[in-house]
Order: sequence, then structure tokens, then C-alpha cells
Amino acid sequence: MFTLRSTILTIIISLNYELCFCRCAHAEYEIDEQCCPMCAPGNHVLRHCTDHISTTCAPCPSLTFSDEPNGLMKCFPCTLCDASLRVNKECSRSSDTVCGPLERFYCIEKNKGSCRFAVKHSECSPGQYIKQAGTGSTDTVCADCTGGTYSNGSFSSCLPHTKCDAMGLPETNPGTQSSDSECGNPPANLATISLSVIVPLIIIIIIVGLCVFTIRYRPFRRRVITIN
Repeated sequence: MFTLRSTILTIIISLNYELCFCRCAHAEYEIDEQCCPMCAPGNHVLRHCTDHISTTCAPCPSLTFSDEPNGLMKCFPCTLCDASLRVNKECSRSSDTVCGPLERFYCIEKNKGSCRFAVKHSECSPGQYIKQAGTGSTDTVCADCTGGTYSNGSFSSCLPHTKCDAMGLPETNPGTQSSDSECGNPPANLATISLSVIVPLIIIIIIVGLCVFTIRYRPFRRRVITIN
């Protein structure tokens, strides 16, 4: 019986302690054992309440904010976006600055919908292609080229090596995972060689013939003019 009474007494004391500890309402704060109404978002406490007057609130000064009902004497300073971030939404009295990652960066740390820190997207190495492009919240995903294909690291898919033999060209350097095949010049054929020799020869013969004709014709013309 004594044990039961002790247990009941302990429970009652605990409940009274919790009731005293949590006696302020949800929209109130406790100060000097008194419950005062909280200030609305965008404001801070200028003077605490008394038995005769309610809490006196004032707007948050420039570059500060409060985004929840509060009993604070000062508002929070607005966040300055890091060098890897840009401002998506300016700070206001009732909301903090919303930061987002710059182009080619992705966020790795967030707080209340705003990015706190971002890092640059990974770059794919030669021999890899971009399997999945990076976004503002995810990094770039790279994959290796296989089966006679190549990429310098910036392609969205691997490209097939050039087939030199299919174009009738000799292969001077075989393709790798990071570079294409290199083809040489087409082999010179007999017809090309013949034309390169015969055409200049014909031109030379024509020039020589014209020179001989001119030399022979000019004296004959002068002799005819003298007789007349």
C-alpha cells in the first residue's frame, strides 16, 4: 500500500513539474517566469510583456530576418551566398536568402531549401563519355568507351573509329579509347603519274614549236615588204 502511494505521488509530482515547465501556450515564450505572446515572422521583440501590457514587437532591420514566430530580441543576419553559389531569392524581413549553385556546380549541403555549399561538376577523362550530365543537385556520371569507339571526355556518347580501309586509305595510327584512327594520303596510281609527266611535256613542245615558227616567219615577212 505504501509502495502504491509513493508511486502515485511520484507521478503527480512529475506531471506538476511538466505542467509548470510547459505552461506557456504554443504561440507564447517564457521570460522571467511569465508567458509573453511571440512576435510574428519578420519582427523581433522590442519589449517583453508585463502584467499590464503585451509584447512590443518591431520590424527586422535591413539585412536581417525572422522566419518564424519568436521571442527573440534580435533578428537573424541574412545569409551571404558562397562564391560557388548565386542568389535565387533575395533576403526579406520574413525569409532568409535562397542560394543556388552556379552553372557547372552542384549542391552538396542544403538548409530549408537553400544551398549552403556547392562543388564543381566532375570532368570525364579522355576515353570516357558523359553518361549523365550534372545538374544543380547531382554530379556528372562518366562511363568508359568500349568496342572500337572513342571520346575525348566531352562527348555525350562514344564515336566509332574511322575505317580507313573502307575509304581506300592507309591507316597511319590506329584508334584508341581517347582518339580516332588517323588515315594517310591515297596511293598515287599510274594514270596520275602519267598525266603529271605528259601534260608538262606537251606544253613544252607547244612552246618550242611556237618559238621556231616565229623565228622562221619574221624574216620572210620582212623580205616580202622590201620587194614592194
